[in-house]
Amino acid sequence: MEKQLVTHTAALIQRYIASRPDAADTIEGIHLWWIDWPQSPEQPAVTLAALEQLEAADLMERVQIGGRELWRAKRSR
Repeated sequence: MEKQLVTHTAALIQRYIASRPDAADTIEGIHLWWIDWPQSPEQPAVTLAALEQLEAADLMERVQIGGRELWRAKRSR
């Protein structure tokens, strides 16, 4: 997978979260609704890699709600 594409996707996710700090969604929802793909969407694996990159940077977190895994901006504990 192209690292530059993952980094760009992570930046798009960060931009979305900056304007909607309380947003949370599944990987599928983020892939389809949060990211403005210039042409046809990339594979969902790109979105997952971008989310994991943001998680490693302590900017995003996964939470289990109602049996589903949701992603959101990292919250202070």
